[in-house]
Amino acid sequence: MDNNIEKINSFIGEHHVLTLATAVDNQPYISNCFYIYNADRNSFIFTSNPETRHGSEMITNTNVAAGIVLETKAVGKIQGLQITGTVVALEGNESKKAKISYLKSYPYAILNMETMWELKADFFKLTDNRLGFGKKLKWERALREPQGKN
Repeated sequence: MDNNIEKINSFIGEHHVLTLATAVDNQPYISNCFYIYNADRNSFIFTSNPETRHGSEMITNTNVAAGIVLETKAVGKIQGLQITGTVVALEGNESKKAKISYLKSYPYAILNMETMWELKADFFKLTDNRLGFGKKLKWERALREPQGKN
């Protein structure tokens, strides 16, 4: 695993809320979601109602962006991750597995469990001022992922 994705995964693991950006008809919208992260798939799992604005927009346009940030006023500690990718509503067994994993981290979500979504990242850019002012670490999914052995 390359060093950038290791540092990015570490940052993601230290947080639990992402800001999700959707857009339809050139009208952007954001929402905040608790997430669990699958480092093997570079994907975020979260729950949301498809009837919300961001839910219906994810159905219409599966291309999304997201951000995770360490909130600080100390310039030397600033960290923030920018994400782009595609999102899909999970169904069947995938949804059931996602709900079980999600509830381990957020047991109170049982009160309002909605559709489970997976945001599969295709690009990360982490700004980490602890490594030097404005230091950027990038990761991009290969255009063509390797296929399993036949």
